[in-house]
Amino acid sequence: MRLVLFLFGLMVFVGCKQPTASQTKIVTQEEMEALLQNKGVQLVDVRTPEEYSEGFIPSAINIDFLSPTFLEDIESLDKEKPIIVYCQSGGRSGKCSKKLEEAGFKKIYDLQGGYSKWKYKGPDAETK
Repeated sequence: MRLVLFLFGLMVFVGCKQPTASQTKIVTQEEMEALLQNKGVQLVDVRTPEEYSEGFIPSAINIDFLSPTFLEDIESLDKEKPIIVYCQSGGRSGKCSKKLEEAGFKKIYDLQGGYSKWKYKGPDAETK
């Protein structure tokens, strides 16, 4: 009986645990542009090199989320400085944000709607 009560209590305790809050904040284009005014903000395009070469947000560096070296590549970034990530439409950058959290990054921002929405709103894109 004690064992049953102990297991029940353990299940209640574990089941009531609050999920950890995400460190990632979804930001609009306007919020991103304001963040970029601060020194040290890292802007990372997580699309493929082919997508990046077709156009990117000025000052963005390309670290391909689909690359097998992605986790090693993000180690070149400063975990203490804010980082803004974007992809084509928001899917990969959301997954990337989780990886950045796991890697110990403190302030992570994800551009809402990605490059597609940013480009649609009118800013000039750079190409390589």
